[in-house]
Formats: sequence, C-alpha cells, structure tokens
Amino acid sequence: MKEEIKALLSDALPMVDFESEFLFEQLDSIGVVTILTVLGNQYSIPLNMQDATPKNLISLDALVRMVESKLKKP
Repeated sequence: MKEEIKALLSDALPMVDFESEFLFEQLDSIGVVTILTVLGNQYSIPLNMQDATPKNLISLDALVRMVESKLKKP
C-alpha cells in the first residue's frame, strides 16, 4: 500500500518529496486538500480537513497509517 500511495501522490504533487521525514513542511493548503482528495477517492474513505493534522501528514508512513485506520472503520 505504501508504494501505491507514494505513486498516486507523486503523480498528483510532483514537486513534493514523499520520502521526507517532515512531509507537512512542504505542503500548502492546496497540497493538503489534494492529498485528502486523492486518497479519499482512491480508497473510497471519508477524509476531511479534520484529518489534516501534523500527525497524519508528517510522513508517508503516517499517511499510510491514516488510510489503514480509515479502511478498518465500518
């Protein structure tokens, strides 16, 4: 899943280094909305601005954890 998310987001935001340990520092509001939209659409999960926390956006691993946790919820 990690590589799939990285590929999806790299296509949507080619100027962002998704290997960075401080991913959120590279994102503006459009980047955050893009990430939430791409992941929400790809995995058919509800993501909104309440999910746009530094904890969820600090790294690619954090994004994967967020998606996995949303997929587990009924």
